[in-house]
Amino acid sequence: MDPRMFSGDEKAKIKKLFAEGMQVMSEVNALNEGLSETIKAIAEELDMKPGVLKKALRIAFKNAFEKEQTAFTEVEEVLEVAGHR
Repeated sequence: MDPRMFSGDEKAKIKKLFAEGMQVMSEVNALNEGLSETIKAIAEELDMKPGVLKKALRIAFKNAFEKEQTAFTEVEEVLEVAGHR
């Protein structure tokens, strides 16, 4: 298969995308790291596992409480049938 030949305009668009995209990804990474540190600090103050706060935050962000609750109910039912509840 022959490599695709990009026009000058297409090359410029790709280069611009990468310059801007990499900057955005770097900013998102820094924000995620900051959020993780904040979650850890608050979890420590509240004597909780950070994963619990992070999961609750993710569920709230996605507005997915009912979905999570339904999924847990299904798991709970299976555990009950298996005799592990």
